[in-house]
Amino acid sequence: MTSPRPTPWWGLASSVAAPVLLVGGWTWAAARQQGGFDPVVETISALAARDADDRWVMTMALAGLGVCHLTTALALRGAATPGRVVLAVGGVGTVLVAAFPLPAGGGGSTAHTLAAGLSFASLGVWPLLAGRRDGEAALRRAASLSAGVVLLGLVGWFAVELVTDSARVGLSERVAAGAQAVWPLVAAWSTSRLVRTRRA
Repeated sequence: MTSPRPTPWWGLASSVAAPVLLVGGWTWAAARQQGGFDPVVETISALAARDADDRWVMTMALAGLGVCHLTTALALRGAATPGRVVLAVGGVGTVLVAAFPLPAGGGGSTAHTLAAGLSFASLGVWPLLAGRRDGEAALRRAASLSAGVVLLGLVGWFAVELVTDSARVGLSERVAAGAQAVWPLVAAWSTSRLVRTRRA
């Protein structure tokens, strides 16, 4: 069955912008760290910490990423409402990650940890709730469930690396966050007006 709820162009645009902001932000911000930066070991949040060089780069990238997720959630009409709501919550969590940076000196922050946890959990769970029986392409129930399992598995990997203080915590975070930024794009693209026009 063809979905009568295509994703509008502005939702597709926001979903494209999300991974561009995330990957572009961490790449540019890492390049501006005068003392060097190891993306395999160090976290994305370290690039926006209060003592990071040009911390505004990663801060703005995270804030923009959160806004993109909010916009995509609004536009993704083909997804079930609970999934869209949880995607929006993930967007809010990402904005809060930018609003509550890590302190200088490598210390922790309860507010930052809670915001990051909310963001990672929501962006991992939303596909599990977004599938529809009459969904199209990436928003079919089976596809959405599969995506949710993979995303939560990647979040679990990151959590293990973080708790064990592994030398791969930065790598696992980037893989998880990158996948979470890409899946809304897959869902939006597969249900966009452009793709539906081509199919017709």
